[in-house]
Amino acid sequence: MQAEEVRTDGAPKAIGPYEQAIRVGGFLFTAGQIALDPKTGTLVEGGIAAQTSRVLENLKAVVEAAGTTMDRVVKATVYLKTMADFAAVNEIYGEYLGKAKPARSTVGVAELPRGALIEIDLVAII
Repeated sequence: MQAEEVRTDGAPKAIGPYEQAIRVGGFLFTAGQIALDPKTGTLVEGGIAAQTSRVLENLKAVVEAAGTTMDRVVKATVYLKTMADFAAVNEIYGEYLGKAKPARSTVGVAELPRGALIEIDLVAII
């Protein structure tokens, strides 16, 4: 199996030595996305709701650039700066992934890149 990089201008460029996503063996593995505006590269303001929406829009752009949809996501990992945001994240997450109902892990972390409140990565079927 050969790994193929996936890139789109609809999501922020990688801020390190990695790709936005890798397509291999019928699966798509996304890098973790934080709430960076794809045009400016700056972290969006407005708290957890605004950041969650931006993260999921970024992921949607990557998933679609790979030729699949959010309905085909099978695994998600959510990293939260504070678990107190769990309910607010679930509400927005459900709008994007509620139909797919992928397996999911949610992890509380001490810190995220650029002071983000949330980071999410996905695995989807191509």
